[in-house]
Amino acid sequence: MTSEQINELIRLVQEQAKIIARQAKTIEEQAQSIEYLRRKLFGKQSEQIDSNQLSLLDEDDGVFTEPEQTGEENQTDQVQPTKKRKRTRKEVLNRNLPVKITFVDVENKQCPHGHRLISVGKRLVREQLYFQPAKLFREEIYAYTYKCVDCEGLDGLAHLIQAQVPSPVIPHSLGSATVIAEIVHQKFEQGVPLYRQIKDWQRLGADLTETTLANWMIRSGELMTPLYELIREALMAQHCLQGDETPIQVLREPGKKASAKSYMWVARSVRKSPIKAVLYAYGDTRSGNFARNLYRGFNGSFQCDGYAGYNSLGNSVTRIGCFAHVRRKFYDAANIKGKVQISRPLKLLDKMFALEREWQHLSPRSRKRRRRGQLRGLLNKFWRWIDQADELPKSQLGKAITYAQNQRATLNKIIEHGEFDFSNNAAERNMKSLVIGRKNWLFSTSPAGAEATAIWMTLIESAKASGINPRDYILYLLENIPQLPEFAKKSELAVYLPWNFTQRPIGRDELHVKVA
Repeated sequence: MTSEQINELIRLVQEQAKIIARQAKTIEEQAQSIEYLRRKLFGKQSEQIDSNQLSLLDEDDGVFTEPEQTGEENQTDQVQPTKKRKRTRKEVLNRNLPVKITFVDVENKQCPHGHRLISVGKRLVREQLYFQPAKLFREEIYAYTYKCVDCEGLDGLAHLIQAQVPSPVIPHSLGSATVIAEIVHQKFEQGVPLYRQIKDWQRLGADLTETTLANWMIRSGELMTPLYELIREALMAQHCLQGDETPIQVLREPGKKASAKSYMWVARSVRKSPIKAVLYAYGDTRSGNFARNLYRGFNGSFQCDGYAGYNSLGNSVTRIGCFAHVRRKFYDAANIKGKVQISRPLKLLDKMFALEREWQHLSPRSRKRRRRGQLRGLLNKFWRWIDQADELPKSQLGKAITYAQNQRATLNKIIEHGEFDFSNNAAERNMKSLVIGRKNWLFSTSPAGAEATAIWMTLIESAKASGINPRDYILYLLENIPQLPEFAKKSELAVYLPWNFTQRPIGRDELHVKVA
């Protein structure tokens, strides 16, 4: 064999070795993808990590060990004690809950020997909750009519005066404010679809159809449109917002197949804002043009995920990144066959979340100062690890690294913006309220129904954010908004904004019932 043949053979062997190496990388990447998808479909959804594993790493001084998307707003530390304290009865019951007092008396007021008994007092035997089932009744509204006899005597004409009847929510409809408020509450707050509500209304005595209930939702939602637009204006006037979007299905959307995706967008004020509001907006697209139209008039800082559609907001809006999305990808990369192998970047992220837990109740200025002093160093270590990493680009860890690198500029801005939480989880939780309902509703039949969903979800979630009872607030709106002029002024509508609503206290009625 000549030297040329030997060299050619060596070259072929080297090429085959490179091909085998590339195939091995591809197989490894595909194996990781399959494992990731299997875990997402059939595995545990929690992002909690075992705190006992942390001792294997250096500088273990407390980390984030729970899934950041659960719990109360921005409370990333959800570690429960080993034994949860049992709440007292006073903690369970609202102190203003109405009280029904029942007295159980001796039947004959005589002892076994026939002697007369004399009362010496009473004793509390037990306390229990009492539930009164809902009742449906037909209300007939009459208006008294009067005439002025004296005026009739002067000019011979009949002068009739009739009592002014409040305007209905929907003219010529059986749907009163109380009925529509209950339907709204059940569908958009409890997630009960209309076809399941029909059975309850039938049991109560009203044989309503799903079409009727859907029309009530749309018509009453249209009545709330001016208030909805006022909430949007108030939000766009804020300096700091958070946002997210999720797919929904609309069956009868012009120019689209029934199976095509539409989207529900959400924008909300930050937790530190004095105005607490959440806005849902329906769009038939996920394009940047819709995002630009939704956030028109907004000039400030905006926290969101890495979706490129938000780039259309322009230079007047400062993008702030979400570390929860970054951590989630590193967690997925570290979760191998159901067991989390904590990596260096995951540990650093957990340390940052641990610090954020300590600072969550601080003012924006104090939080910004602490981020500059303590968080910046951890963030620099995180980026140094990212810069030095050499992972397969299509592996789960490689994808996490690529995502972090692409979001680097927006993530670093969190240091200088103490108004924002470390993650965009507040907006995701608002979106989760919609997603839970979507699993039950499945779809909206028409764009008008999707628009009504956006309006009612806006009012309900804004009420929750403002710390008021959504059910009371919706009933308040349905009773009062129809009484406004057709083209009400902003000053007239502003009274009904959720942050201006005064919660009606629960009455403390004492119902004395004597039982022999």
